[in-house]
Amino acid sequence: MNNKLNKNERTWLGLVKEQPCSVCGLEGPSQAHHWKQGQQFTAIALCPSCHTGKLGIHGEKIAWRIAKMTELEALNVTIRNVFYEIKGYGRHED
Repeated sequence: MNNKLNKNERTWLGLVKEQPCSVCGLEGPSQAHHWKQGQQFTAIALCPSCHTGKLGIHGEKIAWRIAKMTELEALNVTIRNVFYEIKGYGRHED
């Protein structure tokens, strides 16, 4: 990523990367997938397989189809998980 991050963006991305994968649930650390480049607060927590692997969003998206998940739904999971962590509620169970 070529853009410079401010303190709040770095903090947010750090929290995102601590979360489990928002698609398959694999425990973190995760990678931060940017729904739109340069918009740090729409980053989605993804494991390497669901992010850049053959099954992932930058591959054939097979894991995403199996989970019946869209990027917006995965973003919702990421935000929920970060919120629960910040509030000290523990891990959210669906």
